[in-house]
Amino acid sequence: MVKIGIITGSTRPARVNLQVAEWVKDFAEKMDLDAQFEIVDIKEYDFPMFNEDVPPAMANKEYSQDTVNAWSQKIDELDGFIFITPEYNKSITSSLKNAIDYIGPEWGNKAAGIVGYGSTLAVAATLSLRQILGNLNIATVTPFGAFSLFTDFENMTTFKPAEIHNATMENVITTTVNWSKGLKTIR
Repeated sequence: MVKIGIITGSTRPARVNLQVAEWVKDFAEKMDLDAQFEIVDIKEYDFPMFNEDVPPAMANKEYSQDTVNAWSQKIDELDGFIFITPEYNKSITSSLKNAIDYIGPEWGNKAAGIVGYGSTLAVAATLSLRQILGNLNIATVTPFGAFSLFTDFENMTTFKPAEIHNATMENVITTTVNWSKGLKTIR
């Protein structure tokens, strides 16, 4: 059985990100796949801005902060990810980028699905995240989930996705699980 972390991409107090992550987790668990899903909330780690002396790729999974060591262990134990990202200024949030940048080899040879939301379906954020993850040797699956702040959220604050997204989300989740199983054999 593979372990899939559903990684939140926002830390704002009024974020809707956690609602989307919880919906994805519930949706995935109803699919009855041979996988465990858990929400990994970057807000719980409370990272300062990255300012380490040693690049993560050279740190040998030994970091100077307890928070980062806990983050490293959590990401290391997962086989794949589904990133939930809002779109800020045509990219991902600085808090998500910061969390990704804090560690290195823990990410490699794993699969990731992406679920984005925003006024333009988070297309730019998704493409940005794909490039970032590719640099860390994470295989990103297609398609990606794309939700609109205008039609999939009530008053832009309560996540209520249209059923039209179900087939795409099944594909994102199934492909992430299958690729995670395959990539587990080479780690």
